[in-house]
Amino acid sequence: MKILVIAAHPDDEILGCGGTCVQLANSGKEVQFVILGEGVTSRYNQREQTETGELSKLALDCQEASRIIGAKEPILHNLPDNRFDIVPFLDVVKIVETEIVTFRPEIIFTHDGGDLNVDHRITFRAVLTAARPMASSTVKELYTFEIPSSTEWAFQTVNGGFNPNTFFDITAGLEKKLQALSAYASEMRDFPHPRSRENIRAKAAVWGSVIGCQSAEAFKLIYSIKK
Repeated sequence: MKILVIAAHPDDEILGCGGTCVQLANSGKEVQFVILGEGVTSRYNQREQTETGELSKLALDCQEASRIIGAKEPILHNLPDNRFDIVPFLDVVKIVETEIVTFRPEIIFTHDGGDLNVDHRITFRAVLTAARPMASSTVKELYTFEIPSSTEWAFQTVNGGFNPNTFFDITAGLEKKLQALSAYASEMRDFPHPRSRENIRAKAAVWGSVIGCQSAEAFKLIYSIKK
């Protein structure tokens, strides 16, 4: 089985579904991360002010995180960070369509449409468009995930918010998820920031308590095709 994770920025793939992907990879599933944006340049007034080395470092961090998870070599695109809204939407859809046709996944994980971050919302719409359940599509299940410091900060006011209905027990994969996030040292923050190790562990414990296990990740099932 092939699992495709389509994320807006490097680190979103691990924050959103890293623990789930650890366990999918360990069970023999083929996991592929696709990152649409470069994830750095919004920190500067002008995109051109970003140093090439900073972009290269984040790409290397992404590769290391994928290795820790047990995923394939990540595929990195170069859409402008926090500026996906200046890119023609069709161009974003075409990127996603190409990745789906090339990899032929049965399951896709991506961002939720209720996030505060504009790149996350556009990624969701692009994936939903590209993964239309046509006869030729290999995609049988589509899930969206939450991202600490984006999903909760929308305060359930954007597109109905994130309302999970599917949960994956990640008790066996949580430590590997945290290890993969350590590869993204520049993206992590100190507690009580939502993107801190303490909060990520606590969030996993809360979702775990919902389904009667130690640690879990929460998802919204968009569609599931059964035969």
